[in-house]
Amino acid sequence: MNQRRNFLKRGSIAALAAPLISFDSNKKWSLEVLRVPFANTEDYWRMIRKQFPLKEGQTYFNNGTMGPSSGYVLDTMINHMLHFNKEAATIDYKDGSGPELLSGYFPYKELRSKLADIINCDYKELSLVQNATFGMNYVGMGLDLKAGDELLNTDQEHGGGFGAWQLLAKRKGCVYKQAKMPIPANDPQEIFDAIFKAVTRKTKVIAIPHIVSVYGTIMPVKAICAEARKRGIFTVLDGAQCVGQIKVDVKDIGCDAYYSSLHKWMLAPAGNGILYINNEVVSSIWSTVASYNWDNQEDHGFRLMQNGTGNPALLAGFDAAVDFFNTVGEDRWVNRIKELGAHLRKGLKEMPHVTIHSSTNEAMAAGLTTYAVAGINGPDLQKTLWERERLQPRSVGTELLRHSVHIYNSKEEIDKALQVIRSLA
Repeated sequence: MNQRRNFLKRGSIAALAAPLISFDSNKKWSLEVLRVPFANTEDYWRMIRKQFPLKEGQTYFNNGTMGPSSGYVLDTMINHMLHFNKEAATIDYKDGSGPELLSGYFPYKELRSKLADIINCDYKELSLVQNATFGMNYVGMGLDLKAGDELLNTDQEHGGGFGAWQLLAKRKGCVYKQAKMPIPANDPQEIFDAIFKAVTRKTKVIAIPHIVSVYGTIMPVKAICAEARKRGIFTVLDGAQCVGQIKVDVKDIGCDAYYSSLHKWMLAPAGNGILYINNEVVSSIWSTVASYNWDNQEDHGFRLMQNGTGNPALLAGFDAAVDFFNTVGEDRWVNRIKELGAHLRKGLKEMPHVTIHSSTNEAMAAGLTTYAVAGINGPDLQKTLWERERLQPRSVGTELLRHSVHIYNSKEEIDKALQVIRSLA
């Protein structure tokens, strides 16, 4: 294990691969620069921006869909792939002397432990899955549900948050329901009441977002899970937009299950997600995909991540992304996202021709803000921002624009967006 852990850190492999890396073949990406103290905070964030091979003169504001990985993460992942393809004949599949040749069969205890520390759980409660949709399906398909059982979503779910429950309603005769949510949502009690207004004695599952994908609303999940537990209702939280955007403490929240995609706010390579299931209930969840360890009762997280051969370079990149996050520091990371999100919302609130559809209660908002501009639809607004200043947020539907901000963004870039939007009055 020590050999495997240290393998990707050895400079000889980086030197081997460097001439083939296209995004910046002359630069050596390292975590050490992140530890250098900066007296001026903005100088620190300008240094952080340089750790991403994003093009200068262009601004990416769509982290809610996909986050760009740092150069350090890309280096790690690419070097992993290059080494296997050059040294395949010299690697012993089982002796642990090099990187994993494939994923889908191994426990990845070290990586799971790092992630468990971030969301506050035991690593054995945590599975590595491809994305949030996989996590949701593993929970839904693993529950013993029967005809007549009620499954409750909201009317603001992402497709990856409602698909499994609708499928179970059609396949098993469960009753699928949606709680109607307020827009914008500024009162946690209003959300709580909307959820439990739809609950009956037949409700078996409440599956809701921790952060609403379209609007960025942070839901009062702790209160909802506490009330659900009193009523004997299984709770599943869609955290696709959460880990890396806000602090997540699954034990404090008190949910039964939680899943997230880490290619968004954690800036991991696409194809990396997590699934948490509380150890008090996990033994009742059937394995959805079965391989060697499908019935492992000592490590349920490992049991639920038995998914056959996959690309281990993605997990090498995942591990590097977690190290990048931890080196910057969770507090500094999430506070910066919050700071930039608040800066954007403050500017938008000053414009009478802008309607904010996200929460304007700053306790319920972070890095995602969705809004409309009078007289211009969402796709045209996205196009205008790109054509004028090379700014790229994402239109949602026909009228709205969803604007994500992350640690590689700056207040100057946000001010450019506000200037364009102000000119459209």
